[in-house]
Amino acid sequence: MTPGSTEGLMALAIAIAFAAGLNLSAVMVTLGLLAQAGVVALPGPIAIIGEWWVIGVAAVLLVIEFFADKIPAFDLVWNALMLFIRVPAGAVLAFAATDALSPTLQVVAAVAGGGVALAASGAKLALRSTVTASPEPFSNAGLSLLEDLAAIGLTWFAVEHPYVAATIVLILVALTIVMIRWVALAARAFFGGTARPRVGGPSGEPPPPTAPAAP
Repeated sequence: MTPGSTEGLMALAIAIAFAAGLNLSAVMVTLGLLAQAGVVALPGPIAIIGEWWVIGVAAVLLVIEFFADKIPAFDLVWNALMLFIRVPAGAVLAFAATDALSPTLQVVAAVAGGGVALAASGAKLALRSTVTASPEPFSNAGLSLLEDLAAIGLTWFAVEHPYVAATIVLILVALTIVMIRWVALAARAFFGGTARPRVGGPSGEPPPPTAPAAP
């Protein structure tokens, strides 16, 4: 990306990686167009993203994902599969974004990028699991559209204001951890309650002891 301080590049890497966890193709299209407009200078490892043919391929993938991501139930399978692509891609983007830093800091950025990409993808999948249960399709499509806009907007915002974007991402990651923990506790309580066999009558009291059989 554009030259800057170590902190600025790390902040940029974290924000871009989180956006990739939401929608990788949207991030690639946004970065490519920003590079073509001269707003951002992509480093050597990912400079190819700024080529028009790559932008075109990413745009086709964005259109496919735009529709696939808005079909209830199918979107769960789609996002589960994309999890294995978005997380490594987030790490690679973070590594490339810190190309001007030392190899050690690049590795740190890659690990952090993969972590925030995993948080974004995990939160997206968890929300979809909840929304898909809704009988009407509008909430699912609305949430998907919001995620697409967030990925594009966060990518642009990270280029212009990396520190603010990284702060937003860290807040979202903290909220994601809390949400996942809450969902896990709720699921444990629910399945624990349904799996526990009931003994005795409706009140759950143990049955009275039976009298011994007569000799």
